[in-house]
Amino acid sequence: MASESASVIQRSQVDLLDFIDWSGVECLNQSTNHSLSNALKQGYREDDGLNLESDADEQLLIYIPFNQVVKLHSFFVKGPEEEGPKTVKLYSNREHMGFSNVNDFPPSDTVVLSPDNLKGKPAVLKYVKFQNVRSLAIFIEDNQSGSDITKVQKIALFGTT
Repeated sequence: MASESASVIQRSQVDLLDFIDWSGVECLNQSTNHSLSNALKQGYREDDGLNLESDADEQLLIYIPFNQVVKLHSFFVKGPEEEGPKTVKLYSNREHMGFSNVNDFPPSDTVVLSPDNLKGKPAVLKYVKFQNVRSLAIFIEDNQSGSDITKVQKIALFGTT
C-alpha cells in the first residue's frame, strides 16, 4: 500500500535538492551551531539529531536559489511537535529580502503547517504561482507553540525542471 505522502507527490515530481545553487543559499537568524545545512543537505537532513534552529527569536528567513528554472509543486518541513514551524510564507523569485521588508511583499503562497505536515506530510502549493522559479524565499513566521526557538529537522522541495 502506497504511503499517504507518496500520493500527494505525483510521480513526475522530483526532490529538487540536486538543482539548488548551494553557493547562494542563505538563512537569516539561524543559530551558529544549528545551521540550515542540517535541514537542507543530503545526509544531514535525514538525521533527526541534527536540526536548524532560530537564534534571536522564532523567525527564520531562508533564501534558496536554483541552478536552473524549476516548477515547484509541494514541499515538506519536518520538525518537532512544539517548536516546529507553523506559518510558512513562500516567495518566488524575490531576492534580497530581510526581516525589515519581508512583510512589504505579498507571498506567492502561505501555508499553515499541521502536526501531520511536521511528521512528513507534504504541503501542496498553488502550482500556478511557482511555474518559473529561479529562487525561493521561505519565511518561517512562527512555530506551533509560540516559543522563542523554532526547530526544523528537514526541508524538502518537490517539483520539476
